Amino acid sequence: MSDRCKGCIRAQQSESKDVTLSPATKSEENALENEELEVGGDQEDVATSQGIRIRRRPPTGPPLHYVGPFEFRIQSEGNTPRNILEEIVWNKDVEITQMKEKMPLAKMRKWVENAPPVRDFVGALRTSNVRTGLPGLIAEVKKASPSRGVLRENFDPVEIAQAYEKGGAACLSVLTDKKYFQGSFENLEAIRNAGVKCPLLCKEFVIDAWQIYCARSKGADAILLIAAVLPDLDLRYMTKICKMLGMAALIEVHNERELDRVLGIEGVQLVGINNRDLETFELDISTTKKLLEGERGQLIRHKDIVVVGESGLFTPADIAYVQEAGVKAVLVGESIVKKNDPAQGITELFGKDISL
Repeated sequence: MSDRCKGCIRAQQSESKDVTLSPATKSEENALENEELEVGGDQEDVATSQGIRIRRRPPTGPPLHYVGPFEFRIQSEGNTPRNILEEIVWNKDVEITQMKEKMPLAKMRKWVENAPPVRDFVGALRTSNVRTGLPGLIAEVKKASPSRGVLRENFDPVEIAQAYEKGGAACLSVLTDKKYFQGSFENLEAIRNAGVKCPLLCKEFVIDAWQIYCARSKGADAILLIAAVLPDLDLRYMTKICKMLGMAALIEVHNERELDRVLGIEGVQLVGINNRDLETFELDISTTKKLLEGERGQLIRHKDIVVVGESGLFTPADIAYVQEAGVKAVLVGESIVKKNDPAQGITELFGKDISL
């Protein structure tokens, strides 16, 4: 079994022992653990068969080379990230290992018990959609991105969040990755403590259940899970953790294969379609329309899943296009956070004032 697979299973088994479960939920969790153990050594093959393109960590690690008394590591094709998402995930693996050493799950759970109450993230999106006749807005508090650099120099996360709420946002997304997006869990906590009423999505690159507990301890009401990173077992396990904590899980997909996998997971309420290609980082909002056509769209409507359009949305025409395709919500950051007045940016994005 590869180190990646061992790490995945170890993390899941160790996390599940610390969750307070009702008898019914404990039975489900035990069944899930058994399923994980059954997959066991074949998990890497399973991930490949599911089209998982993002490797959790370098397959071999940088090789050691010796020159006299010195030792150094050089990069090889096998341990070089193939795209920016893979680079982020590899960095996140190291970062979370270090954070767990400082704050073990047992200690984190005590923080979770004292966290503010969970708000209804999905309900807020549905309510906004009905009220405005437009997709509910998840407005993103984001200072920077790997593709665009710094988006806003005078960045005050609380001030931006309050402007979004004033402008009619149904929910907020808060970037918590520090290295690539200049975000933090402290920003999330500050926004929640400032009294912002919009439910909060923790926009984190989740590879470990510990991150879900951390997000909840800081006041998050929902968290992002990326199908391109997480195999089905992880997605099922993590959605159960979210359910136990009362949180919503926004599961992000990029193509038909990922969407089919997610639609096969019981209890999914939110699916995000990211219009950005993982390999090229190019944007194409027709991705949303393509994924929602035919039987997939029918199944989504039958399951009453809220679809969130993500990336590449800058104008009222873009919003109308994805709404016609079938989305009930949109996640937008760059086109509004760059505005001097983010609330006015929301009005410009939708072509009308959607504030209360």
